[in-house]
Amino acid sequence: MTVIPKTKYWPPGSGDAAVAEAAEAIVSGGVVAFPTETVYGLGADARRPEAVRRIFAAKERPADNPLIVHVGRLEDALALAREVSPLEMRLMESFWPGPLTLVLPVRPGAVAPEVTAGLDTVAVRVPDHPLARRLIAKAGCPVAAPSANRSGRPSPTTAMHVLEDMHGRIDGVLDGGPTGIGLESTVVGVKDGVVHILRPGGIDAEMLKECAGEGVEVAEAGANPSDAEASKPRSPGVKYVHYAPRGEMTLVTGDPARMRQTVQDIVNRKRAEGRKVGVLSCDEHAASYEADAVISLGPRDVPAEAARKLFAALRECDARELDAIVAEGFPERGIGVALMNRMRKAARGDLLTV
Repeated sequence: MTVIPKTKYWPPGSGDAAVAEAAEAIVSGGVVAFPTETVYGLGADARRPEAVRRIFAAKERPADNPLIVHVGRLEDALALAREVSPLEMRLMESFWPGPLTLVLPVRPGAVAPEVTAGLDTVAVRVPDHPLARRLIAKAGCPVAAPSANRSGRPSPTTAMHVLEDMHGRIDGVLDGGPTGIGLESTVVGVKDGVVHILRPGGIDAEMLKECAGEGVEVAEAGANPSDAEASKPRSPGVKYVHYAPRGEMTLVTGDPARMRQTVQDIVNRKRAEGRKVGVLSCDEHAASYEADAVISLGPRDVPAEAARKLFAALRECDARELDAIVAEGFPERGIGVALMNRMRKAARGDLLTV
């Protein structure tokens, strides 16, 4: 890994000069973190193998985990793809710019082979964040940009989260304030006329069904990938442990009243073992818990707020040096599907339904 003596920080409101400087760093083969509407991304010129390898080194990311390429316009995405079906075009036109990533057959030589992890496909999206789009336009190249965190850590939703993980590892951080959605983009692939959700996100299954039209099947992702998927992932975010706090996390789902009692019982048991325990809770239950820390993610029936807060809350658990975390589940509708997907991954299989 190339060690950067001092990672440059461009604060909010730095203006065109900061965007130009950050773009020049990318053009020169550097790695720069920038905000999108989902989470902060770690960007490099997707055409340059040595630049892309710097992303993998900074993140300590396995080389068989493909990257998402961010472009400024639909036309730029078409230049990366060998072919695009009418259904894929309809999805692009409906959801771009926005938090949808499409896995497309890659045009030979369009991106560095490191980006696709040796696959014959490339994951592409057009972000809906003004600073991201200005940066990409100024750089004038497709920008490979996974989330700007060390692999396995919660994704960053602020520039300070990026600096926690990446100071001295990358050339700079372009601060655009907190991200809006808080979870990574929905990733889909189209095969034999079926839209497969490879990773849930802010664009949910119902939205995809409405866009795809009558008679088009939308296959939803499971909570965990199959062995076949895990052996050769077609999408970022499905093979390795992601979003994990340092303390072990237990996720409790089910009836709200029983869930609340079960969470407190688990907390009591772990504290009796001498452990420092925190709770991730909905607003309605937060005041009732006795724990070393209680972090509220928002109203139970507003999963979008919990989605915005989740990764920051997991990082707060680390900052408080919690040994264990017990988290309440949220309703799985709309973005709640993606929220629970991330919470299950953070819990690393420690799940309890009551």
